[in-house]
Amino acid sequence: MADLAHSHCVPCRSSEPALSAAASTELLKAVPGWTLVEREGIARLERRYAFGNFLEALAFTNRVGREAQDEDHHPALLTEWGAVTVSWWTHNIGGLHRNDFIMAARTDAVALAANV
Repeated sequence: MADLAHSHCVPCRSSEPALSAAASTELLKAVPGWTLVEREGIARLERRYAFGNFLEALAFTNRVGREAQDEDHHPALLTEWGAVTVSWWTHNIGGLHRNDFIMAARTDAVALAANV
């Protein structure tokens, strides 16, 4: 499997199907630490990162935001004292797409660069 962290998101049409559970489970192997969750009937990728304080968490949130903007694919981010929870899914298909796994890997790369 290609290195997801060095891949780029591709435009996704709303007519495309979401990834199957089997395909999502297979791609999940490429992003250790992430979990598949379902919220409001939508499959998502989720991971919580721990930090020493709020400012570190906020800086990480902003770095993930820059990556998201660069790739035109945006997560849900919950920033709190000492933690950031990142959730990826593709809104226009109401589920998971390969782009979500790419962005999960890119989020991990941001965390690695920040020594998280």
